[in-house]
Amino acid sequence: MTSRIERRKEKKNKRKIILTISAILLAGLIAFATYLYMKVGDTVEAMYTPLESDASREQETALESKESINVLLLGVDEREGDKGRSDTMMLLSLNPHTNEMLKFNIPRDTYVEIPGVGMDKINHAYAFGGSDLSVKTVENLLDTTIHYYAKINMEGLVDVVDAMGGITVQNDIHLTRNQYDFPKGELSLNGEEALVYTRIRKEDPRGDLGRNDRQQKVIDAFIDKAVSVESFTKVNPILDAAGENAQTNVEMETLRRLFFDYRGTRNNQTKEMIEGSGRMMGGVWYYVVSNEEIYRLRNVLSDHMQAR
Repeated sequence: MTSRIERRKEKKNKRKIILTISAILLAGLIAFATYLYMKVGDTVEAMYTPLESDASREQETALESKESINVLLLGVDEREGDKGRSDTMMLLSLNPHTNEMLKFNIPRDTYVEIPGVGMDKINHAYAFGGSDLSVKTVENLLDTTIHYYAKINMEGLVDVVDAMGGITVQNDIHLTRNQYDFPKGELSLNGEEALVYTRIRKEDPRGDLGRNDRQQKVIDAFIDKAVSVESFTKVNPILDAAGENAQTNVEMETLRRLFFDYRGTRNNQTKEMIEGSGRMMGGVWYYVVSNEEIYRLRNVLSDHMQAR
């Protein structure tokens, strides 16, 4: 029969074992969190590419005051020996007061004034002046400030999506392109399929607007997968792929602030369409947006940013 003293010793030994295991797990968790933070920091540093006009911008003031900020996402079709054009231009406006995100695609063929160049397709701004001129062109179009930008090489999208283990989107219309078939319904896409899916235009009866919608779906799926537990276990290849294929003017401290102060905006998103019409001018096809539509978009954006 076990004595009371022996039972006490047994309980103490169990506590010691539990405390030891807990301490080891905690130490491991701290070590992994430290490694992850440093790994993210290294990736952000590798991607960090400030704009020429960043020094005079309003980023710090907006972040410190927790005001609304605008982020321009650029998907660039950039290949060796070719500076490329911005295949995808998406504006995200984040309002931390209302916890709302306003977002819309700017069709690549939109006929706009490119500062210092003249009237042309908006996606040509990148060819003329890179991310800097793309940002200035969107600012000029919407009469607003673009606080941050992120550019990814569309070819690099393949590597990032594959590193995540693929993404899932809900497809609204049956589409085909070459050997690729995208039936209506839920689609599981690898990197190459995601790239083809975002590029379909002529095969879609909705044209550029249909492609814009699919690009939004892919970006939404990309973000959802990036913050999933599954992707957390694949953090190294994902960060490596992102670091090699993306550029941004967001630094590590800025990223930390954006995460803590603006993350709630993901849960309440509004999509806005830019209405226009196709027109041939000088033998070139453009997407022409009326002045009335531009003023409407400016007001929608301004109201969203100022809402409390």
